Amino acid sequence: MADMEQWLEAFVRDNGGVAGTIHLRGGEALELQASVNIPDKVKAVTATIPRGKGMAGLAWERDEPVTTCNLKTDDSGDVRPGAKAVAAQAAVAIPIHDGAGNIRGVVGIAYQEERDMSMSELKSLSSQAEALPG
Repeated sequence: MADMEQWLEAFVRDNGGVAGTIHLRGGEALELQASVNIPDKVKAVTATIPRGKGMAGLAWERDEPVTTCNLKTDDSGDVRPGAKAVAAQAAVAIPIHDGAGNIRGVVGIAYQEERDMSMSELKSLSSQAEALPG
């Protein structure tokens, strides 16, 4: 767990983010394993995430990154109310895979400013997220 926290802190910092999460699959749900700058009430609400719910659950279901340019004003239905409590605007949830290509979890990163993520940014973030130890 400490290794994941350190990895996440570096991932968030190196990519100019302000907050982040790591959720790993535990059976039929994603379970919070590490977080950076996530309020306690958000950690409680996102401790377990079912497939298809919120950004992380949708990233798992779709097997592709799920983004928002502003957590607070997003009306797509992809962002759950708890995520709006994070002190950030843009965010992306990135599925990560095991050696067999199965989704093993989702890495999330949030940014202070509102922004659209380019395909090259998403590819870079995905490549880095896939390097999560374990």
